[in-house]
Order: sequence, then C-alpha cells, then structure tokens
Amino acid sequence: MTSKESSPTLAVLAAGLGSRYGGLKQIEPFGPSGETLMDYSIYDAHRAGFSRVVFIIRREMKEAFDRKVGQKYQNLLEVEYAFQEINDLPEGFSSVGNRERPWGTGHAVWAARKELENCSFSVINADDYYGPDTFSELILTFSRSEKQYSALDCAMIGFRLRETLSEHGTVSRGICKTDNGLLLSVEEWSEIGLVKHEIKGKNSINNTELLSGEEIVSMNVWAFPPTIFPHLENQFSTFLSEYRNSLKSEFYLPFAVDDWISSKNAQVKVYPAHCSWMGVTYQRDKEKVRDQLARFKKEGIYPDSLFF
Repeated sequence: MTSKESSPTLAVLAAGLGSRYGGLKQIEPFGPSGETLMDYSIYDAHRAGFSRVVFIIRREMKEAFDRKVGQKYQNLLEVEYAFQEINDLPEGFSSVGNRERPWGTGHAVWAARKELENCSFSVINADDYYGPDTFSELILTFSRSEKQYSALDCAMIGFRLRETLSEHGTVSRGICKTDNGLLLSVEEWSEIGLVKHEIKGKNSINNTELLSGEEIVSMNVWAFPPTIFPHLENQFSTFLSEYRNSLKSEFYLPFAVDDWISSKNAQVKVYPAHCSWMGVTYQRDKEKVRDQLARFKKEGIYPDSLFF
C-alpha cells in the first residue's frame, strides 16, 4: 500500500479569486500571531489525524503560496499541489479564449484527480474556519464507510444557515434537504441575508422566499472515495456541453453531489457541525473573525502560535 493510499488526505480548495472580498483571502493573516484561516484548518486537521494535504490552487499562485503557506506545514504533513487551470478540460473540450475565472469547485476537485485517485479524501474551502470537531468528524467518516454499499459512499458536515450569514451583505449557500441522516438534495440559493429581522434569499428558480435560519447548508466540507472521479468527469462534460462558451458559469461541487443522489449513484451521510463556522465574505467581516480567534487563544483552544 502506497503512502497516498494509506494517508488520511485533506484537499483544500484555494484557487478562488475572492472577488467580493477584494483580495486573496487565502493568505491574509487573521489570527493574533498572523495566522490565516487556512492555518487553523491545517492545525485542526493534523491533530485530528490527517497526515497529507493537497492544495488546489492556480499555477501562478504556486511560488507565493508555497512560500507563505505550504512551507509552514512541511514538517507536519505531506504537502502536495494540484493546479486548477482553465484549459484543463475533459477530452474533446476546449476553453473559450476570454474566460478568466476557473470553472468552479467541481472542476477544482476534478483537477486534483491524479493526486487523489488512490485515496479517500476530505474537501474544505481554504478561506473558511470550521473548528476542531469538524476535522475529528471527517476522520471518523473514513472508518464508518459502508464497504458493502454498491454506489459512492460519501459524507458531508452540515452547518446551520443562520450561523453562516454575514452582517455586511448577502451570501450564496447550498441548502440541503435531509432525511434520517442522509442527504436528499442540495439547492443553490443566492442573495441570502437579513431583511428587517427576517432571512430571505433567492432559490434556484430565482424566487425570493423566507428562510428559518435552521436549514442545513453545505459549506463545502465533504468526504469522498476516489471512485468519484469518473462520475465527476461525466458531469463536468455534460456541463461543458451547455456552458463551454460562458465566461462566468461555474460547475459547483454541490451540483455534482446532488446529481449523484438523484441518479442513485451515491449515498451521502450528513453529520451536524459541532463548531461555529466563520468566514470573511466582505472586508467588514474581518473584525468579528479576528476578535473570535483572539478569544479562542485566550480560552486555550489554540496555542500562542500554531506553526511559527
């Protein structure tokens, strides 16, 4: 058995441009000793038992990313890189010349197919804080996997919608329907925010509706077997058949998972998050996140510095 086959692997989605935020959130310091949000995720993942990390980035980020991020973890985990490139597409497809953005989170995971093809793995966003218990739960999903299940055996950590909102603008979220601990569907909602003490958002058919705030949402925390890649490629090819000339359309990972479920190709267990999510969608979100991380240090949840 190779190292890749035996190592609990964490795939980190770090190729986003951070357009609403106005900068590269992945390498901005938020912690009291200059830690990035990704530093907390890697620290929590390592102490939960992950021993390998694959950063999915844009190739032009590699030098700066490795210098500011990857080198900090070299003595703790096996560090590898996969590159999400606009022209990395399934056979028979080519990208339009003027497209500038990557093709979305589904494409990002597919772009790491060679680095992840021999191992079960978890996926997270680089610019979110998930908390220590999230990674402990992810590690447990590998041992809970039902080997007798004939289709894709996957898992997701679900967060409460009201805990993932911003006070400074609207957000998009994948709202989940569940039954008896299993994911039934994921629907992408947009423009979700507080309006006169009510939570409103637009569903997938662009209708504005009220939300309770108790809905389970996907924050891109998944556990997958390596057998997802042929399915992911087929779905990405279908997406490209319709949107290959689009400059902005994106192939989202939750869309792929939703399709696996509806076609009965996957079973996705949902485990509730026991930690509060934190993220920085807008510049004005920074102060709240920094204050909370400082409190975590004061409470002893994290040491004075994570890696320095």
